[in-house]
Amino acid sequence: MLSVALHTLRARWTGFVGSFVALALGVALLTVMGLALAATLDAPDRAPERFAAAPLVVRGADTLRVATPIGDRTQPLAEPRALPATAVAALRRLGRVTPDRSFAVRVPGGPGDLVGHPWSVAAFAPYEIVSGRAPRTADEVVVSGSWTRPGRRLRTDDGSVTVVGTVTDRGFEHAVFYTDARAARLAPRSTQLVVDADVTAVRNAVRDVPGVRVLTGDGRRYADPDPDRDRAALTALNALFGTAGGVTGFVSVFVVASTFAFAVAQRRREFGLLRTAGATPGQLRRTVLAEALLVGVVASAAGCVLGGYGAPVLVRRTVHSGLAPAWFRIPDQARPFAWPPTWPYYAAFATGLLVALCGALAASWRAGRTGPVAALREADVDNRPMNRSRWACGTGLLLAAAVLLFLGTPGDLLHRKTYVTRPMLLITGVALLAPVVVRPLTRLLTWAPARLPGAGGLLVREHAAAAVRRTAAVAAPVLVTVALTGSLLGTTATLNAARAVEVRDRTAADFVVTPPGGDGFDAETVRALRAVPGAEVSASAGSAVYVLEDGVALIRSGARAADPAALAATARLPLAAGRTADLDDGSIIVNEEWARHTVGERVRVWLGDGTERTLRIAAVLRTGTGDNGVYVTPANAAGAAVDRVDVALRDGADPAAVAAGLRAALGERGGRVRTADRWIAAVSPGTDRTTRLGFLLVLGVALLYTGISLVNTMVMATADRTRELALLRLAGATRGQALRLVGAEALTVVTVGALLGLLVAGLDLAVIAAALRLQSAPAPVRLPWPALGAAVTACALLAVTAVVVPAARTLRHSTPAPG
Repeated sequence: MLSVALHTLRARWTGFVGSFVALALGVALLTVMGLALAATLDAPDRAPERFAAAPLVVRGADTLRVATPIGDRTQPLAEPRALPATAVAALRRLGRVTPDRSFAVRVPGGPGDLVGHPWSVAAFAPYEIVSGRAPRTADEVVVSGSWTRPGRRLRTDDGSVTVVGTVTDRGFEHAVFYTDARAARLAPRSTQLVVDADVTAVRNAVRDVPGVRVLTGDGRRYADPDPDRDRAALTALNALFGTAGGVTGFVSVFVVASTFAFAVAQRRREFGLLRTAGATPGQLRRTVLAEALLVGVVASAAGCVLGGYGAPVLVRRTVHSGLAPAWFRIPDQARPFAWPPTWPYYAAFATGLLVALCGALAASWRAGRTGPVAALREADVDNRPMNRSRWACGTGLLLAAAVLLFLGTPGDLLHRKTYVTRPMLLITGVALLAPVVVRPLTRLLTWAPARLPGAGGLLVREHAAAAVRRTAAVAAPVLVTVALTGSLLGTTATLNAARAVEVRDRTAADFVVTPPGGDGFDAETVRALRAVPGAEVSASAGSAVYVLEDGVALIRSGARAADPAALAATARLPLAAGRTADLDDGSIIVNEEWARHTVGERVRVWLGDGTERTLRIAAVLRTGTGDNGVYVTPANAAGAAVDRVDVALRDGADPAAVAAGLRAALGERGGRVRTADRWIAAVSPGTDRTTRLGFLLVLGVALLYTGISLVNTMVMATADRTRELALLRLAGATRGQALRLVGAEALTVVTVGALLGLLVAGLDLAVIAAALRLQSAPAPVRLPWPALGAAVTACALLAVTAVVVPAARTLRHSTPAPG
């Protein structure tokens, strides 16, 4: 059989080009995503930055550690603890102690990420003065970089300062150094100290202070801001490329299997001739599988090489768009022809070969059932486009999607992993059952054109409706394109709309005051805002609360700390039970996602600074979209800065006068006073840039492949219609009429695929809408019509071009005279 397959490939190589291209590109995509995913598994070793020259750093407790039966569970604290005064005094007796402080600095026209420090810590980076001198008075600063120069006066939120010097730009921050005394006033709380003393003596001095760490050597990087940012970036990239790999893997498998099945179906007359010559059904099946094996090996190898060159291009684009840090790259040992190959090459090659064989296996059974009489067939009418296996697989996939839907909770249905993978079952199920609806749908779409004068509309209808397998194969890439675009973009738009409705419903304030840069208001500013006549002020701070669920899972929940009476006047919390006014220093408001959420029940929690408390549940919030956190009083959020002030008007108060009073109270401290509507519009959840670019990456790569596959399938289908086009010319059709006919057929098939894709997207979004209603967060379904229109238009242009160009070449060499 292998020799027969080789002779067949040599003689009919043009018939296998479409399968080769589809498989090679599919394997290339799998290789690209696999290599990108493999590159996210190991973070680089980052050296200390701000404290590279420091002898050692003593850092207060910044991690919550809770013992469980299966080991300690940890979470980073929302409010790291400062070292106790007794511990600081003990350290000062050992050697020189330098407190470190960090705080945001905002300068109009300056870098947006300016951070202030005391001058005494500059030497530990080390920063070196390039020009000027060190600061000596409270209104003098030294800055890093070249964005300003000595002698310039800078206006900050905490008053104007004069630049008296500049230091080298270390690359990891834009620093502003104040005198130590001024920095201590701007940031009174210090959570870490640089100590110049013997490390053993330092460890002994802080041994009894819970959670304190003594950082030396490379461990000093944990004193830098966000020391785990590299690992966090890789985790985000891992999720991105994992999702992209799953989607592109599905698309690749789907398109390759469809292409192989279509390629085998096109050879019905050839198989009939072989049966007439005495070939048995088993021999036909083995021949088809041998051909698939040969094509699969060569195409998979070519795809691996192509993917090896494509992966660095994808990574560079990812870095350029800001989705990945600048150091992210494909390792040298993962380059093409490097030996031994890394696991993505093995996985992509094996997957490509397996898909080729599986796609050919299903088609080989149909080939084996081909009778000798098939060699005499002239018509392309598909009398039985659906067989038992196709019915079983299509129905089974739709039932599996339904079972997963009913077994999952409404909250699970809204998770990204779920709403990204769920459409795949629906797409595959609908595609397998597509031949059932292709004929009636085609006749419906062409009902009006078929009744127009001339035979064009009638021929379009009959050709598309008769060749059901061809129509379904060509419509498959369009179905995937439209379904993925509508499902993924539509789901995020619908979820964002639901979250925006939640924000609007929760806000009862007339004005919202926010600090510049989101740092927080000091106590003096809050007192000034409370003193504004006619204003009911509710100052709240963001923090966190931790709870141990099922005895082993340490869960962090975002929390807001506010005065209960003022909170009730400025917010409409989505309560499922209890009252906001019942919140006090011994209680907490939780949501329905908590394992314990019965009013009056007591729950063991850890506050944002790690303090363990047992609080009574005062009220329970509905789950919603998952953004309804918990509420505590300010006494249970020590160290949390006020980052939002809601203001309600008292009876008879003038809105304009209250707004003016709020702005006057802010003074030079800075801040924004906005009406509730403007604040809601500004903070309403939307698809952030990273998520949007991630979806565009996932969709872009997948849809690029489906577009190429659409062109590939159209070319294959047109190449099989040479005799049909010649017969049209013999029947009197002009070259232009024949081209218009095949172009109209292509548009009809694209419309069929688009309608099936819209059906899948509609079903998927209906599930999302139902889940939101069950979560008490109803929102209208948002279909991304502009994106869908662009996708369908692109598919139509590609399909028409891919069918008209080869048809024109065929007609150019055909003759209307019989011969």
